[in-house]
Amino acid sequence: MIKKRLMSLTICFLLLSGSVIGCGSSGTADKAESSAPSKVEAVKEKESEVSTTEAAETTAEETTVEESTEEETTAKSEDVSIEEQVIYDDNGILVKATGIEDSTFGTDLTLYIENNSDKDITIQSRDTNINGFMVETLMSTDVAAGKKSNSSLTFESNSLKKCGIDQIAHIETKLYIIEADTWAEIDTSDVITIDTSVAEGFEQPVDDSGDILVDENGIKIINKGLSKDSSFLGPEILLYIENDFDSDIVVQVRDVSVNGFMVDAMMSEEVLIGRKSFSAVTFLSSDLEKNGIKDIEEVELYFTIINNNTYETIYDSDIFTLKF
Repeated sequence: MIKKRLMSLTICFLLLSGSVIGCGSSGTADKAESSAPSKVEAVKEKESEVSTTEAAETTAEETTVEESTEEETTAKSEDVSIEEQVIYDDNGILVKATGIEDSTFGTDLTLYIENNSDKDITIQSRDTNINGFMVETLMSTDVAAGKKSNSSLTFESNSLKKCGIDQIAHIETKLYIIEADTWAEIDTSDVITIDTSVAEGFEQPVDDSGDILVDENGIKIINKGLSKDSSFLGPEILLYIENDFDSDIVVQVRDVSVNGFMVDAMMSEEVLIGRKSFSAVTFLSSDLEKNGIKDIEEVELYFTIINNNTYETIYDSDIFTLKF
């Protein structure tokens, strides 16, 4: 079936994109999203240029982020457990969280699903965060009317590693339920919170070192340096983002140039209120080659921060000149 092939492609894409998006927004790439413009596309283009007189220059570390020679840590399911619990019971649909286990693609929250409605459904995840960090997930489960399914919500392993998560203590997510045939939305659940057996007294280590670029309105963006090999797409500027603003936000970049040449850069990071994220500004190697750029010496850009509920621009940052 077409849906199954789409699901296979989705998993393959997410495995590759994990190195690009880091601990980014946690909606599952899926057929429903592909059928409508993204929230990012709904935001108006910037109406006026930021004054270059407000440009701020900051110097990044001269050395690029080095690949660790030590074994990277990852969350291990044998370290934690959960109590079986109902996490959704509405619209004739029942979902239980039954356990945590390791899988090929990361760590799985195992699920039991009953579809007692008269519609075939697809269930996906949204806005997932682990220990306060936005993480990428894999989940798109089809359940025919009147049928049951044993499924799972996968916390993508590379995303957990980038956040430094080696124990899963606190899980937050939403379930997005649509009609399997028409993709019409049935429901988006309230925030689902699950505490594991290690939750009590747990504190997630946070590496917020680096050069502070933005620290305004409760939103902080920190430059953690240039990485040449963290993404197969091309080099990246690694960022740490905190959102203590009073709304969910999307962080994007505008007017990006490398060594004086305008280039396309990939970044659109959703961060829920009170949550953190490791993200990156990614440059396509093909774009750099087209402009004859072998080494990134200077990057100029500014950030646009968008209210993810109203899609209005909260503010545009100063223009930053980052030297490497």
